[in-house]
Amino acid sequence: MSHKMQPIRVIAGLGNPGAQYEQTLHNAGFWFVDRLARRYGGRFRAEAKFFGETCKVRIAGEDVWLLKPATFMNRSGRAVSALMNFYKIGVGELLVAHDEIDLSPGDTRLKVGGGHGGHNGLRDIIPAVGKDFVRLRVGVGHPGHKDRVADYVLGHASKADQQVIEASLDRVEYVIEWVVAGELAKAMNRLHGST
Repeated sequence: MSHKMQPIRVIAGLGNPGAQYEQTLHNAGFWFVDRLARRYGGRFRAEAKFFGETCKVRIAGEDVWLLKPATFMNRSGRAVSALMNFYKIGVGELLVAHDEIDLSPGDTRLKVGGGHGGHNGLRDIIPAVGKDFVRLRVGVGHPGHKDRVADYVLGHASKADQQVIEASLDRVEYVIEWVVAGELAKAMNRLHGST
């Protein structure tokens, strides 16, 4: 995967709206786009036509929309497709940040395409926009049994897990300019080599 990708024009962080969900593991995608807004001087505001909160920032010389759907996780595709259709943004220009139970806390990975892996946000986005977008999979760990997953991702991280997740997001911030510029292979080498 050495060829240059398209620049990223939308970074959608997945999560559930509302204060009671703010610190839950399922909101790891929101945590990431909140960090980018802080770093690049953006301020989220509610945008009814995009069913969520958006802000525009400049990363690596590109205008990038940050999006936090307000639709609850299992309707994320509604917000993502509304923004992409409005600005005529292609699926290859989308990055979706989401929690990933199949990775340990602190193990955060980039990938392109694939299925939804049981993630309700991805499950809704793929039929809405296609599957060939970039994913930022933020490892949050697994509760050990599939029947406990729903309660687990709607719970809070332990203090130790929170610290390693935050540290992994620091590492992603370090490579995000490459990702946005389409230098995905370079970003993956750095990110995946540092865990």
